[in-house]
Parts: sequence; C-alpha cells; structure tokens
Amino acid sequence: MTTIAVIGPGAIGGTVAAWLAQRPDFSITLCARTPLDDLRVETPEGVITAQPEVLTDAGKARPVDWVLVATKTYDVDSTKPWLDRLVGADTRVAIIQNGVEHVQLFSHLVPAERLVPVMINLPAVRSAPGRIAQRGHGIIAVPAGRNGDELVGLFAHTEIEAAAHEDFLSQAWIKLAGNCGAIVPALTLRATGPVWSDGLEAIVRGLVEECVAVGRAEGANIPSSVVETTVANARNSQEGSIAGSIHADRLAGHPMEVDARNGVIVRRGEKHGIATPMNRVLVTLLGAVGSPWVQH
Repeated sequence: MTTIAVIGPGAIGGTVAAWLAQRPDFSITLCARTPLDDLRVETPEGVITAQPEVLTDAGKARPVDWVLVATKTYDVDSTKPWLDRLVGADTRVAIIQNGVEHVQLFSHLVPAERLVPVMINLPAVRSAPGRIAQRGHGIIAVPAGRNGDELVGLFAHTEIEAAAHEDFLSQAWIKLAGNCGAIVPALTLRATGPVWSDGLEAIVRGLVEECVAVGRAEGANIPSSVVETTVANARNSQEGSIAGSIHADRLAGHPMEVDARNGVIVRRGEKHGIATPMNRVLVTLLGAVGSPWVQH
C-alpha cells in the first residue's frame, strides 16, 4: 500500500487527491484546516468521488511515502507542523505550487534531495470544501530522475498527464511567462480582451518579455512564441473570464501570490542586472489597491 498525504485540499490538491484515490492500493490522507466529509470532482471523464482520511490536527499525522503540498506559496511555513509529522526516513515531498522557487521555499523544512518541484496546469475550481469542478485536461511536469519518475508513476491511472523532463527549469519558466500577464486583470478586475488597445498590448507584452529575458538569464530555454501566445490569449479573453488564480483571489478578497508570479521576475531580474519596469510597476500598484496580498 502506497501512503500519500495531501496538504491543502483546495481546487488543485483536492482534484489530485481524488484522482489518486481511484487506485485501491493507494491510501490517501487529506491535511486540511477545516473538516470535510468526502471529495466529489466533476472531471472531463465524469464525476469521481473519494473518501480519504481527513486530518485537521497535525499531531495525529504519521509518516507516509509521499507528501504532496498544494498550498499557496505564502503558506509555506504553515506546512511545517504537518511536514514534521508526515516526513519519515524515506518520504518524498512534491511541491505543487506556482512560480519557479519550489525547492528554495521548502529547503529549510525538508532536505532538498527529498523535494520534487511540480509544475501543474490544471483548470479546477472549488465551490465548497470537497466539491470541485475540473474544467479541462491536467498536465504535470517534474524533473527527471528517480524521485520525479516515481512521482509520474503515481498518476499513470489518472486523467492528469504527468511527465518527467530533463529540462524542468524551462518548463517552470515557460508556465510563469504564460501566467505573468494575469496581474493586469487582477488590477483592473475585468478581462483584457473586451478593453484591448495598443497601450494595453504594450503592457502585457512588456510583462511577458521581461519574464522571458529573466528566465533565459536563469538558464531556461523559452521560445519567442511564448510571448505571442500569451499576448494572443489576453487579447482574445472574453468578458467575465477569470485570468487564473491571482485574478480569482483578488475578486474573492483573498491573499494573492503576487511575489511568486511577478515579484520573482523583479527579484531575479535585479540579480542579473535586467530591468523589469513593467512587472515592478504593476506589483507596486497591486500592493497599493488595498486588497490583501502576502510577500515572503
């Protein structure tokens, strides 16, 4: 029996947990802030359900084979009580978060050689605890190697397509480049498509071009087509559409992962002597609008 604990059973963590629970030889534990009875996920393949063990007290946790962390990046330290109890001599910890700093954020809590950074694209929305709609195909990328390869194996029976990559760094930065423009609708509180203009295109393009420049300086291989694809997606967005979790979080009045998604571009740009004025200005503005957000 493979034992797996999921810290943070929100939209992403809950969907992942429900899919993994479909295997009878997997024992799933949810580590949650509030209790829930079960998981019910509407997926492209139909509705799946699961009744994993649910813990709200870290003191009751016990070591497992795998820990999957699916919290927000600003909640890293809140996972410590869980990790202290869940991580045993052979436990691996997969970090399913936004951004490009998975290992750096958790290396003070778990030895780096136990950590598996995970890039995930999984359109999912939670309507209530344990109630989630998966709106499209899921993709996971991890670094190649023993830990990454074994994590990929966990998802072999699921609708989430997992693959190990020799060049994981590029996978993470390509996703960040595709996501960094979402700070614009997070500021304006509406989709960019219906109000598109030459000026707005210059802002979105500038955000992405800065991200690509910094990512390349970090060693990532990012094709120029990423810029055009991201700009086109922003241009074609429909009225009322939600441009990712940062937009959804501001609409809901929740803290936002500004630092992990755009602040990191500014910080890493400074390290390489690359100017990132567009990201810097929008990060500053989003911090001044009054909505809560957290910087680590």
